[in-house]
Amino acid sequence: MKLGVSTYSLSQAIVSAELSVPDCISLIAEMGGEHAEIVPVGFSLTDQPALVGAIIQRAEEAGIELSGYCVGANFADLDGKAFEAEVRRVMGHVEIASALGVKRMRHDVASSSDVSVRHFLAQLPRLAEACRRIADYAAGFGITTSVENHGYFIQASERVQALLHAVDRPNFKTTLDVGNFLCVDEAPAAAAGRNIGFASMVHIKDFYYRPAERNPGEGWFATSGGNWLRGAISGHGDIDLKRVLGIVKRSGYDGYLSLEFEGMEECRTGTRLGLNSVRRIWNEIEL
Repeated sequence: MKLGVSTYSLSQAIVSAELSVPDCISLIAEMGGEHAEIVPVGFSLTDQPALVGAIIQRAEEAGIELSGYCVGANFADLDGKAFEAEVRRVMGHVEIASALGVKRMRHDVASSSDVSVRHFLAQLPRLAEACRRIADYAAGFGITTSVENHGYFIQASERVQALLHAVDRPNFKTTLDVGNFLCVDEAPAAAAGRNIGFASMVHIKDFYYRPAERNPGEGWFATSGGNWLRGAISGHGDIDLKRVLGIVKRSGYDGYLSLEFEGMEECRTGTRLGLNSVRRIWNEIEL
């Protein structure tokens, strides 16, 4: 296992221009991260291609790996021309992932105002077609693509599995985010247990949780069932990370763990404390 950090955790400082992306790589290494996952929030490798070389150079200087590349995408509810353009756009990001030298790339798959099972099943064949074409293209670069349990529409563990089986490619897996299942009111431990066998990457995230009748107000967002979540420093929130990470560790998963911090605290502090918590928790888990 290699524990590291998604640059998304530091996007607060990237957006404010307090940190450049190469600075984030150095900071992750200083915090003890063994790898950095590149997530273009607050920057664009399409519009700033020179950043690719700068990221690679800084990772080499800092002595850490680049583990993956994550981009947004949406293939739902598109007509033929827009669908084709979106597939081609994501294929372009496969080329960026290859330029970074990473072998894992997460791309989102769908978001929709209609998150019903009926609409999901209607969209599934087209979503699978897009993911299959991108995975086949990525295979030529030796890259495994993945879908994250992310964005309500494909967030529940069984919807993720349905897409994986429909795509049916050995290099199309899931980026398993242990916290995101709560967004659709699914128990993180149970959901992680169902999907860890399909994971190419694991994201570590924590949330504070409040039931629907206890609306805490500003700073919180609603789950699909009307409950309330707010991002937390990993290990400080309401997810039983020791139980969830125990499931991950005992499964035999030995890949990258990537910390994602999205709390209200200052991002460098939240990332550092979360990384230390996850390392301690992981080391306390007995096989």
